[in-house]
Amino acid sequence: MRANFGKIHKSGKNKSPNFTQKFSTTQSSPEKSEDEVKRKMAPVLQSSQPWVEKYRPKQVKDVAHQEEVVRVLTNTLETANCPHMLFYGPPGTGKTTTALAIAHQLFGPELYKSRVLELNASDDRGINVVRTKIKTFAAVAVGSGQRRGGYPCPPYKIIILDEADSMTEDAQNALRRTMETYSKVTRFFFICNYISRIIEPLASRCAKFRFKPLSEEVMSSRVLHICNEEGLNLDAEALSTLSSISQGDLRRAITYLQGAARLFGSSITSKDLISVSGVIPPEVVEGLFAVCRSGDFDLANKEVNNIIAEGYPASLLLSQLFDVVVETEDISDEQKARICKCLAEVDKCLVDGADEYLQLLDVASNVIRAVCNMPEEFQYDC
Repeated sequence: MRANFGKIHKSGKNKSPNFTQKFSTTQSSPEKSEDEVKRKMAPVLQSSQPWVEKYRPKQVKDVAHQEEVVRVLTNTLETANCPHMLFYGPPGTGKTTTALAIAHQLFGPELYKSRVLELNASDDRGINVVRTKIKTFAAVAVGSGQRRGGYPCPPYKIIILDEADSMTEDAQNALRRTMETYSKVTRFFFICNYISRIIEPLASRCAKFRFKPLSEEVMSSRVLHICNEEGLNLDAEALSTLSSISQGDLRRAITYLQGAARLFGSSITSKDLISVSGVIPPEVVEGLFAVCRSGDFDLANKEVNNIIAEGYPASLLLSQLFDVVVETEDISDEQKARICKCLAEVDKCLVDGADEYLQLLDVASNVIRAVCNMPEEFQYDC
């Protein structure tokens, strides 16, 4: 037994270097595999960049369907003498892109961070921020304008206030004096959806640029360009559906397209886009309207129950039902007016927190009354 134990012990001693060698190789192999995994994942990380940022225009001339704005701003960039500017219009039409492109074309990548201050609605932009952060940045003087790296580099800074219509009235009033005092060294770019929410003293100090909603042709051409770059197949029906559900918002259209590409691959259909966007399928809305036109309240009640059970948002249903009613040709204008009045009242009730089921049932009953030419209010015999 001792002899055997000695042999085992000796063999263990002899094999210990090999064991450590094997152990060291097994230790080093995960590092190599990690490097290989990183190399393999590099292109995946690159392709996971949001397409909204990937295909954002880098120059003002590349902004789509805003010919007047682009023409005026191109001339302004040649002189490098920018006034205060106010960009307003619907979302996804290129307002923020244009402001960022101007800043990049004026200062280039080197001076951009030191010369441009960008504040969004997510940042705190109350009156205290206006009095401290914005005023401090605006007050700092800059060197004389000298071209650097092919960029004009004018002798002023730019403050971009995105979604300025969400700023309080006090904060906007505090900006008035700052704009006047530091106008020699600072320019303000205001970006908003509703110009009526910008106080008149601020709006009168700015050159106003209105951004129009994008037409279906412009959106289709841009979407097709992205499809060609990303290797996607999009038929004519899907392209038309994407344009209609995005409602002139190119950013929304590109986001829907990327979401559909991730879920359904390179071949995308109209149904894929509708499921990604969260829009209520057209057959559901048309089915509710058809049941209401039949005049059967019990069927309308079942349809409303199905819509609530599916979890479709009532406010979105009202918007899509409005489009169906307006486009219907075989009901009179008076009937359409009665239905639209009901939709407006129900929309207000939903905003105030009313029950969705009861409000949709009210819509269905009012549509039945209007289509069947019943009186608006029932009269009871006393």
